[in-house]
Amino acid sequence: MSFIILGFLTGMSLILAIGAQNIFVIEQGLKKNFTFLVCSICALSDVLLIFLGIFIFQYFESFFNSTVELIFNILLLGFLFYFIRGKIKQKKKNFLLSTNNQKNSLLKTLLKTLGFTFLNPHVYSDTVFFLGNFSKSFLIEQKYYFGIGASIASISFFFLLGFLSQYFSKHLQNEKIWKIINFIIILFMIFLTLLVLAEIIN
Repeated sequence: MSFIILGFLTGMSLILAIGAQNIFVIEQGLKKNFTFLVCSICALSDVLLIFLGIFIFQYFESFFNSTVELIFNILLLGFLFYFIRGKIKQKKKNFLLSTNNQKNSLLKTLLKTLGFTFLNPHVYSDTVFFLGNFSKSFLIEQKYYFGIGASIASISFFFLLGFLSQYFSKHLQNEKIWKIINFIIILFMIFLTLLVLAEIIN
């Protein structure tokens, strides 16, 4: 159960940042434009990439030795430091939500959703590299629980974002709220950094 919670908190920390994909989901929710389809594609794609990332390191486990594992941990630390630094320096960005009533066709919505999902480099750095690298030393059962927790975070987030977009849109430009969210994310990422450091030392 603890690994499900760890996976959920880690996944939620990575997905909370406002980005192009999240804005697109909000817009489709506001327009009531294939909201269920959009949320489903985003969530299921995340689940696929989460488990791909977690088990791709398992597949190449035979190639790992102490030196290679140390290199991966150092890379992971670098990513964590970069992520935390970006969050600390992050300023409120201006963005516009398209709230007009013009709706896209099913095909256009499908292609746009796939584009915002799989052409987004952060989805690979977060789900495949970060989650896979962070969980590489977990036991096989722990990997499943960790992946389930991260998947629950993605599914919950996208469907809440889509179907409660009207509520979210009222608060997205509240700088204070996002400062609080970023502060919580920074604290949790520092906690993960300490875990990786402890693994390197041991």
